[in-house]
Amino acid sequence: MASGGGNGRPMPAPRTGKPLLAPKPHPPFQQGAAAAAAAAHLLGPQGGNLTEARAKTVLKEAVDAVVNSFAKHTHGYGRVNVVEALQEFWQMKLERGADLKNGALVVYKSEPASSPPYVCYVTLPGGSCFGSFQNCSTKAEARRSAAKIALMNSVFNEHPSRKITDDFIDKAIRDALASFKGSQSDIENPSTGIGAFKFMLEANRGRTMLEFQELMTVFQLLHWNGSLKAMRERSCSRQEVLAHYSHRALDDDMRSQMALDWIAREQEDCSIIPRELKISEKELESARLAGRELRFYKEKRDILVLALSQIGPSESMA
Repeated sequence: MASGGGNGRPMPAPRTGKPLLAPKPHPPFQQGAAAAAAAAHLLGPQGGNLTEARAKTVLKEAVDAVVNSFAKHTHGYGRVNVVEALQEFWQMKLERGADLKNGALVVYKSEPASSPPYVCYVTLPGGSCFGSFQNCSTKAEARRSAAKIALMNSVFNEHPSRKITDDFIDKAIRDALASFKGSQSDIENPSTGIGAFKFMLEANRGRTMLEFQELMTVFQLLHWNGSLKAMRERSCSRQEVLAHYSHRALDDDMRSQMALDWIAREQEDCSIIPRELKISEKELESARLAGRELRFYKEKRDILVLALSQIGPSESMA
């Protein structure tokens, strides 16, 4: 299910909704969204036959198409400052009534490095995270690369196909039943995985896929951290867990608690944190270079770094 970690089966795209960018779709915007849709199709699991080089080319072409279409749609023809364009996009959403609890500020964070390649991450107002997907020789180039992939996903997320609707929920449940060989009785039973999946989808009706992913990141982390298993062992029902964490923000308190869980594991299994951190860093890099949404991978890495920082030198030695 979607909450079962970063390698779970991706959700199919929704079908209906209304774009926020303009009441009447603009041809360049449509072209950019179509390019983004093509990239999502080709770069997803169904595009597994693409070579790595071809996948990178497809991704770059899609990103450039969306950035250029957004520039034409908002400023006319000409070169676009993609960092400014991304901020303007979210400011425009806020002004048009989007529910952005923490405002429209887009936040950049560069990875510490004294030489290329430089890496930069950008966190969008809702919490989604993207990173530079190219080999960048300067910090400014890394920031632009991160802004490009974030803008592509932001624009594409406004496309009607990215809304969670009744049609989408029905199709997603049918796909889940077929994939996991479930029965019809599982659908209405919240204690089953499919029933919990339906509960989550219905609770997020009307939201976009990025908004849904932001919520699901919490459950992915709870699953990875072993928290969901611990709650089941305490006889908490799946519906109770879903209802509680659906309204819980991913904050410093939650990160600190997960870090403490890993510190406890380190005391029982020496060097488990460094081993897990090495895996997480590889996953993060792979997802970043593929242009994927990164919050789950980055939060995982950051929680492990926090845990490692709390362990004394003698404890952290292999």
